[in-house]
Amino acid sequence: MQKKPEDIFRSCGGQLRMSEAIERGISRYMLYALRDKGVIEQVSRGVYRLVELPPISNPDLVTVGLRFPNAVICLVSALAYHEITTQIPHSVSVAVPRESRQPSLDYPPLSVHRFSGLAFRAGIEEHQIDGVPVKIYSPEKTLSDCFKFRNKIGMDVVLEALKLYKARKQFNLEALLKYAKVCRVEKVMHPYLEASI
Repeated sequence: MQKKPEDIFRSCGGQLRMSEAIERGISRYMLYALRDKGVIEQVSRGVYRLVELPPISNPDLVTVGLRFPNAVICLVSALAYHEITTQIPHSVSVAVPRESRQPSLDYPPLSVHRFSGLAFRAGIEEHQIDGVPVKIYSPEKTLSDCFKFRNKIGMDVVLEALKLYKARKQFNLEALLKYAKVCRVEKVMHPYLEASI
């Protein structure tokens, strides 16, 4: 006996990309019929989830995690996730490898940053948000990236983040110095770190 489409969704955590649904035997027409009946909802283009699931706690990051599993949440979006900023991101900041294709979405708006080599690979953590794996830079890597992009995001945002990091997180000087070196901002960060100790 064949599994019902709803059961296939449930066995996959309640969310599927269209390509994943098709691989599991759910046709496009079945998806559209389930959507029209109100059984599933379209979260983003090509991403569907069961309506019966609890509301998504962070829909923007979940959408990015589902649509672009290789992109990494960075800068102000990562600061907001780690709760070390009072800024409310107007777009989702993502890092992608320099040579990769630029991701684009209708919603949420993306702010794409190209990182190369170790600067892209270092400090990636995978967090489960509503059952979806989302790659986000660690707080220490995020702070180093913010120092690197200080002219774009504003030094006031960077210094506030460093202050909140010191107050809310375990202050990890070793990790901060390691990522400062990776991002080539040791000389810029050093005086601020010395003042923080």
